[in-house]
Amino acid sequence: MSTNDALLKQVNISAADDNLVARFEIDGNIPGSGAYVVGLVAASEDYSSQRRLGIEFMNGEAISFYSFNHSLSAEENYDIKGVEHSGNVITGNFPISAIHGLSKGHVMTAFSEADGREFQSGVPVNEAL
Repeated sequence: MSTNDALLKQVNISAADDNLVARFEIDGNIPGSGAYVVGLVAASEDYSSQRRLGIEFMNGEAISFYSFNHSLSAEENYDIKGVEHSGNVITGNFPISAIHGLSKGHVMTAFSEADGREFQSGVPVNEAL
């Protein structure tokens, strides 16, 4: 994957019912071959509490939808039906509980990975929570 493929252009999150709706807009399409991951890193202001929320694709199809709580060293997997993707937009409907325990002054950024390597990190997230 070249660095010109599937770059995160914009990431928005909002709350709807009991969901944290994350909308990832990429430059181009989801790669049709190999592994590709988009997600969020949410943390307390001092980074003592961190969560990682992700959507993993393999050969263009969503295969994994999860959150990882670093404080508990615990991963929770969600029903893949919570993921929608079309062209250059990926939407994940994470349970709002995935970020419970983080203060209002939390930090949130987006990331992408390609074939097991960090592709982008620290991408700004527009929050409407």
